[in-house]
Amino acid sequence: MEAMWLLCVAAAVVAWGFLWVWDSSERVKSREQGERLGAESRTLLAIAHPDDEAMFFAPTVLGLARLRHWVYLLCFSAGNYYNQGETRKKELLQSCDVLGIPLSSVMIIDNRDFPDDPGVQWNTEHVASVLLQHIEVNGINLKANSRL
Repeated sequence: MEAMWLLCVAAAVVAWGFLWVWDSSERVKSREQGERLGAESRTLLAIAHPDDEAMFFAPTVLGLARLRHWVYLLCFSAGNYYNQGETRKKELLQSCDVLGIPLSSVMIIDNRDFPDDPGVQWNTEHVASVLLQHIEVNGINLKANSRL
C-alpha cells in the first residue's frame, strides 16, 4: 500500500514538473512572438473624451503593450461637460501612465470643434481629417488582423 502511495506522489511530481516546463516554454514562445509582432508596430487609440481609455480599452492597451506596440492616444475632447476639463485631463494622463502609454504619445484636443456635449454631433469629415493627420505624423502602421 505504501508503494502505491509513493508511486502516486511520484507520478504527481513528474506531471507537475512536465506542466511547469511546458508552461515556461509557452511563455517564452509567447514573449518572443510578441517581440517580433510588436517591435515595429505603432498603434493609435482614438477616444472621444477622458476615461474612455480605461472604461473601454484598458485590456486592449495592456495587450498591445505586452506585444511591445508603441501606443499613441488621441483624445478629441477634454471632458469639460461639467466644467471639470482640467481635472479630467490630469486623470487621463495618470491613466495613460498606468497603462504604459508614454505621456509624450498622448494628445488631448481641447477646442470648440469637438465639445464634450451629447447634444452636439461632430463633423465626421473633420474627425477623419484629424485622425489622418495623427496617423501620418506619428507613422501609425497597425493593420487590422482578424487573427489577433
